[in-house]
Amino acid sequence: MATHTNEKLELLRRTPLLSDLGRRELEEVERLVDEVDVPAGHVLMREGDAGREFFVVVDGTVAIDRGGTRVRTMEPGDFFGEIALLAEGPRTATATTDGPATLLVLGHREFHSLMDRYPAIRTCVLEALAKRIRNLEPEAAH
Repeated sequence: MATHTNEKLELLRRTPLLSDLGRRELEEVERLVDEVDVPAGHVLMREGDAGREFFVVVDGTVAIDRGGTRVRTMEPGDFFGEIALLAEGPRTATATTDGPATLLVLGHREFHSLMDRYPAIRTCVLEALAKRIRNLEPEAAH
């Protein structure tokens, strides 16, 4: 389901990660991302593997499993894959599409370029990461 530029810009704008950007910035982001359609049951990333991409869910849902246990379901507007890209380490979870899905994908270089050029995006990614850590370790002192 290839999305036309105006539709893609609207999808990007509705993504919390990018919602503060203006049209020109969104157009620059659009040039950096690849839109991909994936079938049900497709493994997007596997726990322990090297991280090379960052994902934003456009349509469909994606299961996030850690150690074989479902920890979260990502829905349109949610993003994942940033932990391995920020820390340059192995993936902390496995992500599998629950059904057919459309995703925006940013490679490692594009992800870092985006955060360097738009501090609001870096802040949003770091805040989301902090929330995820809190939810994973509710008993820890933060």
